[in-house]
Amino acid sequence: MTRPGRTTRAQCAATTALLLLAGAPAPAQQVQPDAAAAEQRAETLAARMTREEQLRYVFGYFPPLSKDRPADMIPSAGYVPGVPRLAIPTLRESDASLGVANQIEQRKGDTATALPASLALAASFDPDLAYRGGAMIGSEARSKTFNVLLAGGVNLTRDPWGGRTFEYFGEDPLLSGIMAGESIRGVQSNHIVSTVKHFALNPQETLRTTIDARIDEAALRESDLLAFEIAIERGRPGSVMCAYNKVDGDWACENDRLLNQVLKTDWGYRGWVMSDWGAVHSTVKAANAGLDQQSGRELDKAMYFGRRLAEAVAAGTVSAARLRDMNRRILWGVVSTGLIDHPVPTTRQPIDYADHAGVAQEVAEKGSVLLKNDGNLLPLARSARRIVLIGAHADVGVLSGGGSSQVRSVGGAPVEIPLTEGAASSFARVTWHASSPLAAIRAMAPGASVTYVDGRDPAAAAASARKADLAIVFAWQWRTEAQDVETLSLPDGQDDLIAAVAAANRRTAVVLETGGPVLMPWLARVPAVLQAWYPGQRGGEAIANILFGVVNPSGRLPMTFPASEAQAPRPIIPGLAAMKAADAAAKSGSTYGMVDRDLSPHVPYAEGAAVGYRGYLKAGTRPLFPFGYGLSYTGFRYRDLRVEGGPQLRVSFTVTNTGRVAGADSPQVYATAGRRDGATTRLVGFQRVMLAPGETRQVSVTVDPRLIADYDVAGHRWHVAAGRYPITVGRFAGDASLSGTATLAERVVGP
Repeated sequence: MTRPGRTTRAQCAATTALLLLAGAPAPAQQVQPDAAAAEQRAETLAARMTREEQLRYVFGYFPPLSKDRPADMIPSAGYVPGVPRLAIPTLRESDASLGVANQIEQRKGDTATALPASLALAASFDPDLAYRGGAMIGSEARSKTFNVLLAGGVNLTRDPWGGRTFEYFGEDPLLSGIMAGESIRGVQSNHIVSTVKHFALNPQETLRTTIDARIDEAALRESDLLAFEIAIERGRPGSVMCAYNKVDGDWACENDRLLNQVLKTDWGYRGWVMSDWGAVHSTVKAANAGLDQQSGRELDKAMYFGRRLAEAVAAGTVSAARLRDMNRRILWGVVSTGLIDHPVPTTRQPIDYADHAGVAQEVAEKGSVLLKNDGNLLPLARSARRIVLIGAHADVGVLSGGGSSQVRSVGGAPVEIPLTEGAASSFARVTWHASSPLAAIRAMAPGASVTYVDGRDPAAAAASARKADLAIVFAWQWRTEAQDVETLSLPDGQDDLIAAVAAANRRTAVVLETGGPVLMPWLARVPAVLQAWYPGQRGGEAIANILFGVVNPSGRLPMTFPASEAQAPRPIIPGLAAMKAADAAAKSGSTYGMVDRDLSPHVPYAEGAAVGYRGYLKAGTRPLFPFGYGLSYTGFRYRDLRVEGGPQLRVSFTVTNTGRVAGADSPQVYATAGRRDGATTRLVGFQRVMLAPGETRQVSVTVDPRLIADYDVAGHRWHVAAGRYPITVGRFAGDASLSGTATLAERVVGP
């Protein structure tokens, strides 16, 4: 019998295709057909393991620091010995957000394909591209004999300062969840395991191993946890990686509410929870709270899941059933991904790097965002005779982000600058990929004089710009794991450089290579700005293609760019001042960006679920550039809005390319919803559409009810209140190119 207001499995199956097409998350009730078989097989294998084997499979080594190194241990991120007699595979783990980032082998000259920053992928608004990027990374990992990738970063950007912002997918739970989920699904299409990380509420790097993130549970469910929930539904990752920080007083890796109640009970997650490297603090509490595997044990203060776990099981403080469950969950990830039936090769296999470079370039081209184009300065005419490129090592390469995601790309690194201070100085480096914008632009304009000036002297750069028909300033800001950027201003006097060049030549374009938003005090004096993020190993070619119109820019911002630092929810990075004082006093170091300090600040996320654009619109604050914003070399018109209410919200409309060149648009559907803390504007659907000149296409969105619901903590369910909901279709958050109203019936989603 079907209860009014609830979704049946049959209804779910019928709407799945529309949901996927419209960019909405797959329904929570969708179950893969092999789920029950994988569960039974994992249970059987776990029961057949001896106690010793069960105890050995729940912790992993950090090979670079491992003293007892087996012959088959690759010096990578992690190693968990398998059980050969049961064909249970050894787990060989590598970092992998932007490519196979095996830091140790990179030092020996190993290379891999480097995708652009995840922000660029998010800016494409293209789930299919996210899947293909993940599939490419997964195939390289498999060819390099890895079978677990520490990928799938889905933490929402709450502050513009975040050091790892470039590794994530922005500030919106729907966009982040879809793009991360599709990337995970792509990785696992190679019969290897992907994680989703870092669970949960880990938006800052400053004091990341000690801060206590405080937030109302309902707000957390409607924001960061919703992004994880969507990513897990779409990607079905074999593992979830818990974070370093505390959440409401408990470490994320021993947080019963997060791991047992939310993840495993409410969401029914079958896979295993692995710790981040150095994130474990106990044995009994962690095991009973839901941690299934201690990772990189050498980076923890103690070996919590070795002898101590054996003693706890013997004493009954951790049950034998719980130990078996820990193994069953690991084995579910191994079985459900197909890893157990399709083991990775024992020796390296050939990799089609040329084909994979094409995927990286496509991400850079689709994810670059044209922020300004006054007077149609872009695309550049190939008839330009004198072009000068200025700054950011644009003669030899493009910038990449730092930390565990750093990929030594095919072609090498023409510029590497050691980091001499900060929490990341022991393992991060400022690196440029060998993809020269200068060479690519020269190839586009073979008859022109294309020169390069390093930009260190603004006066000299201005003099060169004055003699040119066109000046292109390449500006950069580097970000890395383990530390946040302390200012949103461009470093090394680049604001003054851009102002000087713009004063010397009115035909000045700025290309930004950054891992997040930056301030632009020169914006009014520069006619064209292209946000290229960290554009990966083919970034130079991608940038040239966009500047000259070979590719029509189509990226849309996955995060808000503030007009000033004062617009951030926390204008000062929590804990930064205290950390600097402690550093100055102790001069303490770290092997992996984790300094042991007696600093554990509470960080109250008072904005709750009003993350990013939701908060800006709620407060009536105007940013520099809003979420979803991006220009094109053509124009688009939206018409024929149709809003259907009742028990299910559906929105449809048409999009027409009104210009003279083909182009892609990503129209966005927003709903104003929420009763608990006041209404907020929320992205409820999007679809990327490619249109020829004059072409019209209909876009249809079926809205997941969780996106317009309030979370009922007591009932562990989502509640959509009956009433009228404003609906807009726009080009960015706050735009209302089309507007309407949906009248919805009350609906409950959950148990």
